[in-house]
Amino acid sequence: MKTNLKSNSILLGGLLLLGTVFSCTQAEQDYASYVNPFIGTGGHGHTYPGAVVPNGMIQPSPDTRIYEWDACSGYYYEDTTINGFSHTHVSGTGCADYGDVLLMPTVGKQEYHPMGAKSQQMAYCSAFSHDNEVAQPGYYSVLLERYNVKAELTATKRAAIHRYTFPEAEDAGFILDFDYSIERQTNEEMKIEVISDTEIRGHKKTVYWAFDQYINFYAKFSKPFTYTLVTDSVALEEGGPLLPTAKVLLQFPTAQNEEVLVKVGVSAVDMDGARKNVEAEIPGWDFDGVRSAARQAWNDYLSKIDIRTQNADQRTMFYTALYHTGLQPNLFTDADGRYFGMDLKPHQGSVDEPVYTIFSLWDTFRAYHPLMTIIDPELNEAFIRSLIQKEKEGGVFPMWELAGNYTGTMIGYHAASLIADSYAKGYRNFDVKEAYRACLRTAEYDTTGIITHPRVLPHLMPQAKYWKNKIGYVPCDKDNESVAKALEYAYDDWCISQLAEAMGDEPNRTKYAAFAEGYKVYFDPSTRFMRGLDSEGNWRTPFNPRASTHRNDDYCEGTAWQWTWFVPHDVDGLVELMGGRDAFIGKLDSLFVADSSLEGESVSVDISGLIGQYAHGNEPSHHIAHLYNYVGQPYKTQALVDSVLHTLYFNEPNGLSGNEDCGQMSAWYVLNAMGFYQVCPGKPVYSIGRPLFDEAAIRLQNGNTFTIIAHNNSRDNKYVRKIILNGEELAAPFFNHQDIVNGGTLELTMGAEPLMPDNELRK
Repeated sequence: MKTNLKSNSILLGGLLLLGTVFSCTQAEQDYASYVNPFIGTGGHGHTYPGAVVPNGMIQPSPDTRIYEWDACSGYYYEDTTINGFSHTHVSGTGCADYGDVLLMPTVGKQEYHPMGAKSQQMAYCSAFSHDNEVAQPGYYSVLLERYNVKAELTATKRAAIHRYTFPEAEDAGFILDFDYSIERQTNEEMKIEVISDTEIRGHKKTVYWAFDQYINFYAKFSKPFTYTLVTDSVALEEGGPLLPTAKVLLQFPTAQNEEVLVKVGVSAVDMDGARKNVEAEIPGWDFDGVRSAARQAWNDYLSKIDIRTQNADQRTMFYTALYHTGLQPNLFTDADGRYFGMDLKPHQGSVDEPVYTIFSLWDTFRAYHPLMTIIDPELNEAFIRSLIQKEKEGGVFPMWELAGNYTGTMIGYHAASLIADSYAKGYRNFDVKEAYRACLRTAEYDTTGIITHPRVLPHLMPQAKYWKNKIGYVPCDKDNESVAKALEYAYDDWCISQLAEAMGDEPNRTKYAAFAEGYKVYFDPSTRFMRGLDSEGNWRTPFNPRASTHRNDDYCEGTAWQWTWFVPHDVDGLVELMGGRDAFIGKLDSLFVADSSLEGESVSVDISGLIGQYAHGNEPSHHIAHLYNYVGQPYKTQALVDSVLHTLYFNEPNGLSGNEDCGQMSAWYVLNAMGFYQVCPGKPVYSIGRPLFDEAAIRLQNGNTFTIIAHNNSRDNKYVRKIILNGEELAAPFFNHQDIVNGGTLELTMGAEPLMPDNELRK
């Protein structure tokens, strides 16, 4: 249900006055004013509203809860108390980590006693109201009602600056809680030091999703303090295990409305690196100057795409989606050029060639990285260079890298997708030979030379690779999630075959092209689903295409209904496998009208945003609506894209149908709202859907502009009746990446009825 939020009206005040004139110059538009960072903070979006800059190392943001799935980013919109402001967060993930270096202002007695092992609240938490909360790109503020203190946050790439407005008090202060983290991670190493009456620093190693996450911080206060250091071990409840503690209780008197500022830097390398990050990026105490620069950084990022629409909500949803794509991957190189490597050692690198972290590749290879090849291909090349460097240091490409750690999370080896797609589009500012070698390495089953925790290794290098390479398929009795892994391996192997062809490596081209057809093994013609096959060649029984056992069946966060369609590299082959065009269309139709019920004792909560059995809330479904374009029924693609855009994205906290997943959910929206989507990264071809806006203009790094114009566009006119690219009418709903690069205009004439219900437009 959609609701009108007072906080949104505050945040987006004056939106109705904006009425964006499409001819405005970039400098005249404040794109940041269109963003609502609260979108995704409710439901299961798992986003956070804090103050960050694009791809920043530090993410100061409020934490409202500690435990459970909706604590993944630390903030949940339905909560009514804030524990404090920590400095590291992940956006939209399905697993939790981070929440490091929590700072909370206080007035009066400083409570820090344990609240119990299951409490979402710290003893020093404060009530707050969304009526007194503001989130904007690069800025966050809230009134902490318990202490009557206004908190404000902003940031640079590597450092944060806080501004707290206190009441008159003899007993004001802060609690700096260093043992705190989201999900109460294990603190293996921890020390905290007060180095002057205005400076504190600390070092910590935590064990959770990342087994070796190192965090160092340096904090400098504008006002001298006295302090109490709390380092005794405590139990969260009577009889429980003793846990190490590292808190500093700071005290000072304040006058009415006195402002106290705090600068905080973080580093994965050491405490000196954290200090240098602060000194390099926030040498003074100019909070407003930092805030202004942060907003300008976001305006620069958001200005890459201009849209023309009369719908204020859609404008907000679009620019918020684009904003979410800028939150990660995160800078991981300090101001002095040092960074923490996958070999768990510090390295001296270069500020001009930074390393990044947070690579949620299972999610982001599908739409986020293809979007980056359009709006910022140079940054995308930098991400690829980071991945190559990580492979050199750690021994293999990451699957889901976090804070310089292999996590072994999710499936596939999708670095191959990023590399193949970038290469195919002509963006090759990376060591192509090294990238190709690393792709071959990650596709083989080889556990040697990999630097990671023993518990991670079986997931990072699963036996599924061994069986795929040895007998040509992954038996369901030999490895978990066998069908999903095998289908993703087939796609990734196709990507490798494309690179092999480009490298002139014919033996490997032939080998991996054959592996790319491995998806055919799993298709059961009797049920017409992709299905688990055991080592004896028998189908797994019983079989139920609606059954789900989260992360413990033949699929990954999905069912046979969703995974049967994951053959993006060979849609024609899938059509043939299903019995031809008519049979394919019939099966595809059934996906969107099937009973949406799911069965099983532990159904994956990730299967959400359902239209029939199509699950937009999770990534395996994201390309499926566009498959109709490949079989001559583009009007069905257009109707389905229209339905998703209008029913599964909203301008409200519960505005996403699933986890944001590090920009993927939002990247899907950005691309489809403009009117197109890339079904198969690695093939530089875009499938046309249903444009949401009357006009969208992409400002390219080469100076060109690519514009999509929708004539006669309206909510009812969701069907494309004519496609003209640079003056020439297209016979099929596809165009190439080079068409974007060259600049020009794609004109779509819209109508209320399909152009031709069964007159086949073919690719």
